[in-house]
Amino acid sequence: MEKIRLLHTNDLHSHLENWPKIRRFLDQRKREAVLNNETIVTVDLGDFVDRWHPLTEATSGQANVELMNQIGYDAVTIGNNEGVGSSKDELNHLYDHANFDVLLANLFDKGTLQMPKWAKTSKIITSRKGTKIGLVALTAPFPLTYNPNGWDIRFPMDLLPELVSELRDKVDILVLMSHLGKNDDRQIAQAFPEIDIILGSHTHHLFETGEVVNGVQLAAAGKFGQYVGDIVLEVDEEHRLQKSTVRAVPTSSMTEFPEDQIEIDGYLERGHTLLKAKKVANIPHKLTLGETGEHLLIDATLQAVKERAKTEVSILNTGLFLSSIDQGIVNQDQLHTALPHPMHLIRVTLLGKDVIRLVLEMERNRNFLRNYPIIGMGFRGKIFGEIHYSGIEFDEVNRQVRWLGEPVMEESEYVFATVDHFLFIPFFPTIEIAGTCEFLFPEFIRSVLGDSLKSHYPIN
Repeated sequence: MEKIRLLHTNDLHSHLENWPKIRRFLDQRKREAVLNNETIVTVDLGDFVDRWHPLTEATSGQANVELMNQIGYDAVTIGNNEGVGSSKDELNHLYDHANFDVLLANLFDKGTLQMPKWAKTSKIITSRKGTKIGLVALTAPFPLTYNPNGWDIRFPMDLLPELVSELRDKVDILVLMSHLGKNDDRQIAQAFPEIDIILGSHTHHLFETGEVVNGVQLAAAGKFGQYVGDIVLEVDEEHRLQKSTVRAVPTSSMTEFPEDQIEIDGYLERGHTLLKAKKVANIPHKLTLGETGEHLLIDATLQAVKERAKTEVSILNTGLFLSSIDQGIVNQDQLHTALPHPMHLIRVTLLGKDVIRLVLEMERNRNFLRNYPIIGMGFRGKIFGEIHYSGIEFDEVNRQVRWLGEPVMEESEYVFATVDHFLFIPFFPTIEIAGTCEFLFPEFIRSVLGDSLKSHYPIN
């Protein structure tokens, strides 16, 4: 009986605090495989890159790829943080120096309708004893954000019949590297029992000993490098899969050396140093957070959003802002520390009656959201905070909404700008249901603020 080991990481999100232990664990498993004459296949399932980390931000993810090169992955795929958190040009060059294959079957260039040059549809690995292992990868389809960034992202169920049919007869074991999420993986297992293994990610779910759906083995290793997936496949002499044993190994149980913390701190220090070297503007006064007084930072950002989106009205929340910005020279490290979120702007068009409904939704949720903790969907802060308008006034007594000082006309069209996060969270459904939303790429919210400060307060 031949043994083949699949090792998988996923959704690291630049949480490099576990990286030294993960690297040591994977290296040790590879050494053991050589001694035991096992075949070992190592993959990453995406969202390794996340620009909340200063080193990732400073290098546009290139530093993350340098770390991945330490492993010698057989294949990786991308998550939405690589796909949407990078500009098209950044993504096209993210893997220039990678020593691994990038697999991705559902992303195409919007202009040419061809796959990007850095990606392959699939890969076949032949084990030491001749078993053929087929790898194919798919990432979560978000047309609203991929399309404005120059990509044509396609839905997995539209592509899987042909992908499975094409690969199944060529391999003995078929593995799907999925950055689609738990529910999609289960749905795919029901529809495609021809797939042997689905390695799951995106929804940060954990299957400590796996899950079997319709005869398909599912595995998942959580998030932030808190686990590493370790699957042992037992294959008979005819190369048929007989058994799979799934484990998610907690990094808390892995060997830790004193020098690990020095390495981890070094990543942060290097990132901060690189960002500090990039000067942006010279501001005449401190941009305060406004816990006790004026919120000059949100006022400046509301103005910056209007300038970039070419609107007269903008809406933001205070929870986006994690630190104030001091008077004097502003650098990219300060902007990144204050606004670490990989969020883009959206320009929203609504009829007046829907503007009124949206403002009422915001006012109704205001007290609830003030201290409400938000996780994910591009948000890298702690709580949602207060809602601030620029150009909108709400008269609580008369329940009247004014736009640039005038009552809103129900059948007139109005345009405002905010961050895409407002579209993804469930508190303001009017934006998605009634609004026409245009995503503005490639800038993040911090870049928008930085560009505005640079134009108003240039460094002489």
